[in-house]
Amino acid sequence: MLKTNYNEFENDLGEILREFGELSNYEFSVFGNFEGDKFIVSTEINDKKCEYNYDFIFSDELEKKRLLKRYLKISLYKSLTFYFERNLPWGSLTGIRPTKLAYQYIENNEDFESKFLNELLVSKDKTEIVKKIINAQKPYYEKNDDNCDFFVGIPFCPSRCAYCSFLSNEIAKEKNIKEYIDALIKEIEGSKKLVKNLRSVYIGGGTPVSLKTEDFLRVLDAIGKVDVEYTVEAGRPDVITEENLKIMKEYGVTRVCVNPQTFSDETLQKLGRRHTAKECKEKYALVKSFGFDVNMDLIAGLIGEDFDTFKNSLDTAISLNPENITVHTLALKRGSRLRESVDRLTENEVSKMVEYAHSALEKAGYSPYYLYRQKYMAGNLENTGYAKKGKECIYNIDIMEEIAQIIASGANAVSKQVENAKNKIERVGAPKDIKTYIDKIDQVLDKKFNLYNK
Repeated sequence: MLKTNYNEFENDLGEILREFGELSNYEFSVFGNFEGDKFIVSTEINDKKCEYNYDFIFSDELEKKRLLKRYLKISLYKSLTFYFERNLPWGSLTGIRPTKLAYQYIENNEDFESKFLNELLVSKDKTEIVKKIINAQKPYYEKNDDNCDFFVGIPFCPSRCAYCSFLSNEIAKEKNIKEYIDALIKEIEGSKKLVKNLRSVYIGGGTPVSLKTEDFLRVLDAIGKVDVEYTVEAGRPDVITEENLKIMKEYGVTRVCVNPQTFSDETLQKLGRRHTAKECKEKYALVKSFGFDVNMDLIAGLIGEDFDTFKNSLDTAISLNPENITVHTLALKRGSRLRESVDRLTENEVSKMVEYAHSALEKAGYSPYYLYRQKYMAGNLENTGYAKKGKECIYNIDIMEEIAQIIASGANAVSKQVENAKNKIERVGAPKDIKTYIDKIDQVLDKKFNLYNK
């Protein structure tokens, strides 16, 4: 149970509590009060009290609110580490975009490394990763309100993976595919009018290539041929074919995601993925034969896997030599089948996996270039994208750092209107339900045009 006199930050404080595990038998309080230019935070955990003092200077109400939340979270985190004798790798940070916060410090002429280490209590290792990512992003990081990325969502898969919490329907059971493609094409064609300086195109899912060839071709045709980074999240090797690869090549696609998640056949079967590790290697070779850059996704902490199993998967991915390898930490989200049966993974084991990935990938010539975090992640860790030099994905950088417009089409797709000078972001999301999206496609377009034409 948590008590605080700042109820608007209760959820943020709750996120820190959640990272320390099951705490239902404990009572917590976090109370803050001003004494002149000092902000005094008093915390209590089962009758063990602590007090923290902060110099409090702010320029406007927005900064005041930001500092209030930060100091309350830091105080609670310090008390938790003292009480439970345990530190978290990301310290008091609970946001999903640590690099974005680092950029804010840099733009204010502040030393982000010092802030991360000494104020936010982020570990030295994680602070160093953020520094490496900022360096890797330098050729691509650009705050320009005319820049935009074009996203198209295909929420269908050949089967649903046990860890998946995304909007993704089994394609064999979906009755409204034609109607969905019709609505999607209408939104794509309308949305193209909003494009100014196009940076990238990204077709995600689901598994876009699970569509019938004629439907996939219609989507590509609606987008048109472009001369920018163009990614298709093919994802599942069991639906990658020579035919759909040939079509992608003809329409200018430059990057294809081939996502094994693991190279353990036993785990793949448990996850409900209808392919083998051997098939993944074969389809990777097929994709490379067309000249595409490839991104591979792996997940650290899959149920039933130990360090050696993950190490084998990572070593296998490195041996294949794709341009990008993204290492996700399993997040047990609401909506996934795994969440129904597992509450938490062994944190030390998952941390060991993530540490090995960072070391092995750097030795193989990959550098971290984007990072994000999610709720319910094992070990309070992160998802990190690694790339060969010059092969970083612009779309991933733009969407994580929120520095460009995201013009998104499809059910559950979220468009972002970014005003960099004001540090302001507005969002408009399409309905999650397929039928609702189809029925309300005109309203979806109207809301999107209103967002970008204010």
